[in-house]
Amino acid sequence: MSVPSKIEHFIGGRQVPSADGATFDVPDPVSNTVYAQAAAGGPADIDRAVAAAREAFESGPWPGLAARARAKVLNKIADGIEARGARIAALETFDTGLPVTQAKGQAARAAENFRYFADVIVAQHEAAFSQPGQLGYVLRRPAGVAGLITPWNTPFMLESWKLAPALASGCTVLLKPAEWTPLSASLLPEIMTEAGVPDGAFNVVHGMGEEAGAALVAHPDVPLISFTGETTTGKIIMKSAADNLKGLSMELGGKSPCVIFADADLDTAIDSALFGVFSLNGERCTAGSRILAERPVYDEVVARLAERAARVRVGDPSDPVTEVGALVHPEHYARVLDYVDIGVKEGARLVAGGSRPADLPAGNYLAATVFADVKPSMRIFQEEIFGPVAAVTPFDTEEEAIGLANGTRYGLAAYLWTSSLTRAHRVAAAVESGMTWINSHNVRDLRTPFGGVKASGLGREGGQHSIDFYTESRIVHVALGDTHVPRFGA
Repeated sequence: MSVPSKIEHFIGGRQVPSADGATFDVPDPVSNTVYAQAAAGGPADIDRAVAAAREAFESGPWPGLAARARAKVLNKIADGIEARGARIAALETFDTGLPVTQAKGQAARAAENFRYFADVIVAQHEAAFSQPGQLGYVLRRPAGVAGLITPWNTPFMLESWKLAPALASGCTVLLKPAEWTPLSASLLPEIMTEAGVPDGAFNVVHGMGEEAGAALVAHPDVPLISFTGETTTGKIIMKSAADNLKGLSMELGGKSPCVIFADADLDTAIDSALFGVFSLNGERCTAGSRILAERPVYDEVVARLAERAARVRVGDPSDPVTEVGALVHPEHYARVLDYVDIGVKEGARLVAGGSRPADLPAGNYLAATVFADVKPSMRIFQEEIFGPVAAVTPFDTEEEAIGLANGTRYGLAAYLWTSSLTRAHRVAAAVESGMTWINSHNVRDLRTPFGGVKASGLGREGGQHSIDFYTESRIVHVALGDTHVPRFGA
């Protein structure tokens, strides 16, 4: 498979290097060999891109297009993504280490994001308010230049998740992809241009978060920042954005519980628990990485998780039989291995994995790992690992299950398994999470709000919530007859 050896910014409709010529190395996760030099953006490059996006917003056609016209372009973007589906999946697998079968699904979802928001804006309607003597109606306008900062775990799909509603709303955009995985984003300029997105309406600046990302967040001409990433970075963004009172939508870290009650369908619950923590290499914000099992089935759950984890196929991400591929980057790989060591030192019982598979002497590989008897005070219970590592903890009562589920600073997702309808609703209402699935794994409906509570973020995206973020609603009041105003000073 051929991959580009040079990745540049896309500003004002043109591929350009960094203003100072700076670049950074991009390695692949299977061999950790540098395959490309990517342009390393800094404040000057962000300034250029913001200027192009602002000009396109203030003088270009995009914000003023009728909804149907923008929807046609969005559908053409989806066509371009689908036409390149195999290429996108191959690049995503090469760059991230995700198994190719899962990368193919990401490309398909990316196209669907654009089609969905094309439908949303065509069906969009606003409220009108009538009372005797006065009429009020709402105008919805795009908010301006949107800064989009995306993570490395499923980069192309998550880029589309932000780009589709931002462009649908009439905003112009500046995308800052994750520096570890810039490859699939390099296809977007061609796709956007081919679909008819005007020059300057879509821009990409690559680079480090501390430089390019920080400059984007601080820029006074970017009123909106949508960020997906770790909680520590989210706090830094909030502090910087406060200076210009920017609108923020932030989906941050997670340490999501998967609660299995004794009356659950154990076969399906265990299938879901395994998929929830080991799919996407465990590098997913909504991973159900804390598996809480009721005492009567705890030993069976642990034994079955351990037996199945030992048979999870770890290997070359491009092999269709692979279930867990290579972790994204040597730094992240080392971090995940550190957590495995921490779990052992803290006294958790390692029942599966915990080391590199013997047949994979090179690359960022970790066998599917399961710890049992994990106490709530342990770091592997409390902290986000973001890798193929599960922590299993017993509970005795429904109240204890709720306490354990809520016993971290995070609150992104939760998964509940029980055959009791009343218990399911009771626990779902009590668990502190932005999203809860009952007797289901992570199945997304694009119409629903996506986001977390506590340290897992602020704001919601998805469906109308995304449109609300990228637009401003303005109310216009009209008098329908003579206006009677108190006459001060008459």
